[in-house]
Amino acid sequence: MTLPLLRQAWDLPSRPCPIVLIGAGGIVQDAHLPAYRRAGFPVLGVYDLDPAKAEALAARWGIRRFASLAEVAAQDAVFDVATPPGAHLDVLRALPEGAAVLMQKPMGRDLAQAGAILALCRARRLIAAVNFQLRFAPMMLAVQDAVAQGLLGEIVDVEVHLNLLTPWHLFPFLAHEQRVEIAVHSIHYLDLIRALLGNPVGVSARTLGHPRHALAQTRTAAILDTRLGVRCVLSINHDHDFGRRFQDAAIRVEGDRGAARVKLGLLLDYPKGEPDELWITAGGGWEQVPLAGGWFPDAFIGTMANLQRFAAGEDAVLVTAAADAWHTMALVEACFAASAAPATPVQASP
Repeated sequence: MTLPLLRQAWDLPSRPCPIVLIGAGGIVQDAHLPAYRRAGFPVLGVYDLDPAKAEALAARWGIRRFASLAEVAAQDAVFDVATPPGAHLDVLRALPEGAAVLMQKPMGRDLAQAGAILALCRARRLIAAVNFQLRFAPMMLAVQDAVAQGLLGEIVDVEVHLNLLTPWHLFPFLAHEQRVEIAVHSIHYLDLIRALLGNPVGVSARTLGHPRHALAQTRTAAILDTRLGVRCVLSINHDHDFGRRFQDAAIRVEGDRGAARVKLGLLLDYPKGEPDELWITAGGGWEQVPLAGGWFPDAFIGTMANLQRFAAGEDAVLVTAAADAWHTMALVEACFAASAAPATPVQASP
């Protein structure tokens, strides 16, 4: 069977708005700015609490460095808030009412902060989305399109499997966080599962660290209770330091008539990565789907394009709106609660 064409990119806004970046961290350098340049989105400038960091980024990309949040808020722009989760509330309070805002995930440190952020967005009438960009990666847009076209049939099994070595030293702010792996990494997969299956009704989970380092958690196992007949599981290990041979980063979506397997190449030898891959079988042999781009930076085009198109009335739905993102945060919260709860005891003797 020859597969039909599958959607791999989000439509761009007809009149792109200028963007102001708040935060000058590595993700802005590696993903946001390359994505916006590739898409032709104009970027006015950047602000960061560390003026030297913002100045270096501004010089590298030929954009302006803003000196304060007040100066940022005076701009007629879309605001890209790429700050640590604990800073989101203070930044949002400083932005003008009714502004279009794209927040870095997670939506706060926990569900309580997510609720406060959602309430603030509603009170200030912000057009706010959260940058859950894995939904917009070319291979995942294609998978969602394959599901929508019925190529896989009814979904019966979803599995996320990671066994690799993540360079956590690239994210120094995580050293002081109490919630790490699920909150900043597996949150992508939880959000994607919601997009495919709807909101889970329950979860079993364990998340823990590793003797090699002091990070709170870098390994997670979780089973999601979705709807009857769907097995949904995550097996995540960021500490496999034994060479490339048996490292893996994959998502498998299996239906009753076909299946899709995604290789998350970016995560293997991050941040250099390897090419992403998508394979689909739909009633015949496996076919590799040629991809038009990768998770980084292409997915970051999609989240910003959807926000701008929604604000302009060109898209009917803001896919990762703050109200929708709250449900991903609720699932994250449930995973941490499940991890902290005692397991079902095993009978010790007859």
